[in-house]
Amino acid sequence: MWRKNHLKSIRKEKDEEYALGKKLVVTSLKDIQLHLTVIILFTTSFMIWFLFLLVFSPKKVSNPIRVFLSTPPAECKDNFSVYIYNLPSKYNFDLLRDCSGLNIYTDMCPHVTNNGLGSPLPQMGSSWFTTHQLIAELIIHARIQNHPCRTEDAHKSTLFYVPFYGGLHASSKFREPNYTTRDELAVELVEYIQEKKWWKRNSGRDHFMAFGRTAWDFMRSDEVPDFGANKLLNMSPVKNMSVLLVERHPWEGHNQYGIPYPSYFHPSTSSEMVEWQNNMSYMDRIHLFSFVGAPRTGKKKVVTRDRVIRQCEESSKCLILKCGHGPSKCHNPREVVKVMTRSNFCLQVLGDSYTRRSTFDSMLTGCIPVFFSNHTAYSQYQWFLPSDPTTYSVYIDLERNHSIRIEEELLKIPTDEVERKRRTVIELIPTFTYAHPNSTSYGFKDVVDVALKALSDHVTSLLRPTLLDHA
Repeated sequence: MWRKNHLKSIRKEKDEEYALGKKLVVTSLKDIQLHLTVIILFTTSFMIWFLFLLVFSPKKVSNPIRVFLSTPPAECKDNFSVYIYNLPSKYNFDLLRDCSGLNIYTDMCPHVTNNGLGSPLPQMGSSWFTTHQLIAELIIHARIQNHPCRTEDAHKSTLFYVPFYGGLHASSKFREPNYTTRDELAVELVEYIQEKKWWKRNSGRDHFMAFGRTAWDFMRSDEVPDFGANKLLNMSPVKNMSVLLVERHPWEGHNQYGIPYPSYFHPSTSSEMVEWQNNMSYMDRIHLFSFVGAPRTGKKKVVTRDRVIRQCEESSKCLILKCGHGPSKCHNPREVVKVMTRSNFCLQVLGDSYTRRSTFDSMLTGCIPVFFSNHTAYSQYQWFLPSDPTTYSVYIDLERNHSIRIEEELLKIPTDEVERKRRTVIELIPTFTYAHPNSTSYGFKDVVDVALKALSDHVTSLLRPTLLDHA
């Protein structure tokens, strides 16, 4: 009897387990059906949304911007190589230790961080930094160190880079009254490099330096008043070298080559570059022209600047952002970019010297530059800008004709011509951009790529007669 009852109990438990399992299976099937329904609804909604965007989103222009989407090779495929001298640290890195004394006007400590890019600007995106306008030599050094065409075999090198932070050193000595002390480090560098076997091979003609300052800061002369420059570029051995500067001497700079001022944008990938270019293509430019800069006084060459500022202030079609000492929106990259992205034309009038960082800030935003001197861009950046300046800029000669009205001249330009100029400017953005030094896969040619290729072509042409003699 006990056994019979026990078997009934076991059978009952089995029946209950089977019923529970069946219930769980049914529940699971219902859950699966529910999940499938949700997935189908989501997929259908996504397809409807995608088709809506495809049909109703703004149409792209028929002539798209030329961009470089291919990933650059891990190995250099250009027909050149560059060797970096391992200089004693007093010529470069040691200078950064006294960063607060590198510029008599500015504490450079925040600006020498991140290989010269400065502090990040996260509110503008991961590619944006508070880059100082006179810091190019640090960025170039970092870029070449990570460049696919760099070689550690000097025997095979086409180019020899001398990473002297001469611009930062020069600015730290502007108030040094003793010429010998002011020139000392530069003189020592030249003596040091002349003793190297690779210099002696071609007398330095395949060597180059890069500085983030103007040529005037390295060309002290007894014929002009002293404003703090040293004599580096006037030394005979240096005249054999190629020198990259943000502003070359227009008449005497036979071995000098202008390179763009660094702006705030330093992308690491081609997608970041393409996204920015596309954004600039669709900006709503509500102002005919704009000017970002400060007034100047007491100098003959700034008369034109005063006229330009006055005309901008008098025009309802001009947006002006005045700069000056102390707190100013001019020192906020976001404010500068905001003004330029809302403008069709950006006025680039000379100030303390012929060139301006603002030229490249404005072109970065797709704003067409308006020049008032040939030496602000045309005679400076021939490696980076088209040979025909009318394709990307406007020239107004206020020096010869003081009665010219800027607004009237710009309104004469047909709309289709304005669009063509802007398209060219936007296509040029990679060429005058300093890519982020830490990346090895850009997908576009930046300032350093263009400069190295041009230097290589120049050196090859320069040394060809010598090579033929030895053949």
